[in-house]
Amino acid sequence: MTGSTVPQDGEVRCQQVVELVTDYLEGVLDADLRARVEAHLAECEGCAEYLDQMRTTVRLLGRVPVDTLSEEAKSDLITAFRDFHGRP
Repeated sequence: MTGSTVPQDGEVRCQQVVELVTDYLEGVLDADLRARVEAHLAECEGCAEYLDQMRTTVRLLGRVPVDTLSEEAKSDLITAFRDFHGRP
């Protein structure tokens, strides 16, 4: 997903921060895109709060091993992600 909806030299917008937050937290954004996300976060209180909420969620829940999920849960998650990425 990295950079797929962000113009090469364009300003990062709120929706793009939401789409990139996982990559941002995992440290896999390239240096330019990371800098643009951080510039947005410095100016946007709502996105900065969203990032803090995501950090708290990760810290409190940690990781869920895939092998502990039921087949139904796996299917539901795949469908949810597919539907999310299919939005205009």
